[in-house]
Amino acid sequence: MTEFREIMIDADREIWRDGTIADKTIVPGVSSENWSVSMRRLRGGLSDGVDVVTVDNGRLRIDILPTRGMGIWRAVCDGVPVEWKSPVERPVHPAFVDQSRRGGIGWLDGFNELLCRCGLAWHGAPGNDVIRDAEGNVVSEQFLPLHGRIANLAAHHVRIEVTSEEGGTIRIIGVVDEAGLFGGRLRLTSTLTTKPGSDLFEINDDVSNCSGAAAETEMLYHINIGRPFLEEGSIFHSASTEIAPRDPRAAEGIGMWNLYQAPTPGYAEQVYFTRPAPDPTGCGIGLLANATEDKAVAVRFDLATLPWLILWKNTQDERDGYVTGIEPGGSFPNLRSVERRHGRVRTLQPDETVRYRLSIQTLTERSRVKSAIDETTTRQVATERMTHTAPKTDWSA
Repeated sequence: MTEFREIMIDADREIWRDGTIADKTIVPGVSSENWSVSMRRLRGGLSDGVDVVTVDNGRLRIDILPTRGMGIWRAVCDGVPVEWKSPVERPVHPAFVDQSRRGGIGWLDGFNELLCRCGLAWHGAPGNDVIRDAEGNVVSEQFLPLHGRIANLAAHHVRIEVTSEEGGTIRIIGVVDEAGLFGGRLRLTSTLTTKPGSDLFEINDDVSNCSGAAAETEMLYHINIGRPFLEEGSIFHSASTEIAPRDPRAAEGIGMWNLYQAPTPGYAEQVYFTRPAPDPTGCGIGLLANATEDKAVAVRFDLATLPWLILWKNTQDERDGYVTGIEPGGSFPNLRSVERRHGRVRTLQPDETVRYRLSIQTLTERSRVKSAIDETTTRQVATERMTHTAPKTDWSA
């Protein structure tokens, strides 16, 4: 039963609320934790006009960006920051992001979130997407910039729902449309859920085709982590049946693909594509643990719609962005034409919806980190992994 429901943003009804929306005094009986949900609007610079919804469950604080596709700017759990230090220091309003800039990688000019969605119609490298008929004739061709539009589109509806069930539940629901005349009409309905006193939050995303014609869709979750989880000696733990480097640069480091070095000026990114092994519930896991194994971030995701896990290593100089990405995806971040050719692009019929599920958990106790590492190790021991030393032709562009 929903005991509290409040609209924070509704473009059609011209609703916009700031300040404290809900807490234990406004909604008593949910939990004894000092939880709260509030909203504010950033002012000044490239952040001017960006809305921030802050969910504080008493242990975990999460900053959500409705203005940037319901992305998650940063979090703090048990006083430990869960974020990364991008050269882009603050959230950037989409009005200041020219995605066509720098040959189609202008998306990076606004990239600094903990969680950033890539999609909805496409994601991956920029380039010309060519569609051919059965005879090989070109039907259409268009230039697609890096990682799609969704991260630079604002939610037109955001609301909070609070219940007292199972120790209390806080939900933030946001709706974002990715649409254009003769360009399709996809809708993201995102629900972030957490519980008072928890170290975890869940994401349930529904992507719906609201048009009268079939539409292609892709989704990738760019989950980006820096210090204190990322440092020299950090290890990425996962269970997989297959792994391959994206390109020759990644192939150079295949022998230590899941190990991290200190910040290195001039380091060129390395990317690895993996096929995760499912747990008994059908989920995959990717976990980054620091060198002393007393802090970790665990990402779990439903393999039914997110069957791939991409690891992005970018251990360059701190000032340029010392970060790694744990990226569950419905396809690989290649040009859409490549993914289409290999059958990894999903097609939604009119009114059809696909659901993506994942969770992010912050572990700040050595015993809990060990338990999570043991979980992935046990699963990997029971699963044979094929490691390719060169890019797979059907995985890479």
